[in-house]
Amino acid sequence: MPELPEYRNLIGGELRAPESGSYLDVENPATGETWARIPASDKADVNAAADAAAAAFPAWSAMAAAERGYFLTKIGELFAQHGEELVTVEIQDNGFPVGKSLARFGPGLQFLWNRAAASTLDAVTGKSVTLAPDMLGITRREPYGVVAVIVPWNAPIGIMSNKVACALAAGNTVVVKPAEQASVSVLRFAELVAQVLPPGVLNIVSGTGEVAGDALVRHRHIRKITMTGSTETGRAIQRAAADLLTPSVFELGGKSPNIVFADADLDAATIGVTTLGIFIPNAGQGCVAGSRILLQRPIFDEMVERIQAVVDTLVIGDPLDPATTMGPIISGAQLDRVVGYLEIGKKEADLLFGGRHGRDLVPQALSGGHWVEPTLFKATDNSLRICQEEIFGPVGVAIPFDTEEEALAIANDCRYGLASGVWTRDLARAHRFVREIESGTVWVNTYFQTRYELPFGGIKDSGYGHDDVLAFTREKAAVIQS
Repeated sequence: MPELPEYRNLIGGELRAPESGSYLDVENPATGETWARIPASDKADVNAAADAAAAAFPAWSAMAAAERGYFLTKIGELFAQHGEELVTVEIQDNGFPVGKSLARFGPGLQFLWNRAAASTLDAVTGKSVTLAPDMLGITRREPYGVVAVIVPWNAPIGIMSNKVACALAAGNTVVVKPAEQASVSVLRFAELVAQVLPPGVLNIVSGTGEVAGDALVRHRHIRKITMTGSTETGRAIQRAAADLLTPSVFELGGKSPNIVFADADLDAATIGVTTLGIFIPNAGQGCVAGSRILLQRPIFDEMVERIQAVVDTLVIGDPLDPATTMGPIISGAQLDRVVGYLEIGKKEADLLFGGRHGRDLVPQALSGGHWVEPTLFKATDNSLRICQEEIFGPVGVAIPFDTEEEALAIANDCRYGLASGVWTRDLARAHRFVREIESGTVWVNTYFQTRYELPFGGIKDSGYGHDDVLAFTREKAAVIQS
């Protein structure tokens, strides 16, 4: 049996094995086989990383903004050069199909880092106010210090890049803790970036959330936390950081409504609620997945037929095969969770299609992986568990409604508020929903369109705050008497 690749942490500019010598096995979710090993970092590794970031902060924050921007463009070049390699590694880690990610992975992330580089001047721009003829008020923007970045498993490199690029552009130094289920692409990135940044500016440590993550958010050097993940994890981090009153940004779970009115372009809406909404390439494992599909009653049956027709064309299989359009569930534990909701749904609601799971869905070579077929239930009661709880799998619920007021009430009757979709040709209705729906983002006649130019974050149990360059600065005021 060939030796498994073994990755190391990036601490203080050096690639280091965990001080304990302990590693975690990494499973390919498409096959169930162990394919790599990552550090099982503990408090000692986290302390070393946080100390290295704190030591590097004075010089990095004092650096001219344009010089920081130069370093960020160099990181962008890494994605242009190594994008195909990094996406291939990430696919083995989390099962996101290559056909949906390869073409835009490198160029898209290079653009993200270049845009952050161009925003460095925003982070040092203050204002002046004449308070009196002989008195001037000024403000200056300053970085927080060491930022803890906690990354989920469904899009590790992309989410890490957005957070880290903005934090570094603002003059902060960073410690990243990727999810233990999918750390390899981030650790491979660490090997590349070690040759680009000054030592300690960016540090990356892998390990479990209970050990490495907890030590990181409690560390005295951490001045801000940004985290994308589950609502339960967000609450745990907030409790852990409470003693130090560490400011935080949380982008958490969702149960997003995707609302289709009878006057909508049904061709576009069908794609919007299926392959852009809930039956997305990584098997519905997205925080903005439109898992509650609200269909106006006159078009309910037609839309269900349209949705099933699209689902019948999906190819479940090897994520490294360009023909695959839906990949596996990330782990056995997550598969059990999704299957549990399938059973709940069969008791609570009407199963319209799907509901199967397991090795019969894929070729024999993938029989050890974690597979669930796209599934749709019909529910007439929004209080059901499958309507209220985040499943994080390819499981949608179709809910009929009659009036605009009813649709809005159903959409807002949920503890989550991350995103929502509205499909209608009525411009006035679209504006009303943008104003009245309770979510951080509203997409009208489209879905899952995130843009670097716009903030992204949630409300209610979906978190608060957002990541951009200015969000990683704090504003200091001064008054000067002449």
